[in-house]
Amino acid sequence: MSSTERVRVCEVAPRDGLQIERNFIATEDKIKFVNALTAAGFLEIEVTSFVSPRWVPQLADAKEVYSGIARGKGVVYSALVANERGLTAALECKVDKVAVFLSASESFSKRNINATIAESLVRVEPVIKQARAAGLPVRGYVSCSVRCPYEGAIEPSRVVRVAAELLELGVTDLDLADTIGAAVPKDIEMLLAATSSIVAVVDTTLHLHDTKGQALACARMALRLGVRRFDAAAGGLGGCPYAEGAPGNLASESLLQLAEDEGFASGVDRSKVIEAGAAMRRCIAARSSA
Repeated sequence: MSSTERVRVCEVAPRDGLQIERNFIATEDKIKFVNALTAAGFLEIEVTSFVSPRWVPQLADAKEVYSGIARGKGVVYSALVANERGLTAALECKVDKVAVFLSASESFSKRNINATIAESLVRVEPVIKQARAAGLPVRGYVSCSVRCPYEGAIEPSRVVRVAAELLELGVTDLDLADTIGAAVPKDIEMLLAATSSIVAVVDTTLHLHDTKGQALACARMALRLGVRRFDAAAGGLGGCPYAEGAPGNLASESLLQLAEDEGFASGVDRSKVIEAGAAMRRCIAARSSA
């Protein structure tokens, strides 16, 4: 394995890392956070989400954050969108990429976005088509790709069906999310074996949470199976506000160290990632004690 083979890490802390925080983080602190992550060398940063403030109040300042960040050359600044209104706002902010989300679990879909999987496909179809018409790549998240907090284990075949629908609609990136951090390495092996029938493993992104301390082991298995794209969050921040017990994304600094240990390059300065995560944790602590 050549050390020049690269792992691409999408830094999701500004969105997935902060969305669960109850105390509002100042817009200027979010901007500083994104800028610090840019300086660390990430080639993709998920900055925020354009969704109703009623559901994710922490990210109500999406437009202000986007207008304030210093964009680095060659860096993709993406955002999650829930519907056509969110896409319109994202386009106005000149995002580089948008992400949509579905679930492999009917129960999670209904509780998360108040829609069945079939209904959510109808919702995202115009978003995907309009984004692609505007020349933007579209990431398609499949949440609960391993386990659902309401239904338990999710069969990989269910993930394949949802993923295939997203690919058919035109998503350019497929992102498989272990939303509640329940996966062990064998789960990742089974999931990738199933989804490889519709998308190459090397073209698949893996989004891991570390609820049970297995995220790094799962990432190691994924690397050895051919995954080269991961989501991670500086400082291990975040989680899903609609999945109780799912705090903590895979820490970017831990993933970067693993990649280096396994013989890969990332182009990201790990020490700067640690500094950025620590600075945001101080902001969170300050808001919590205010």
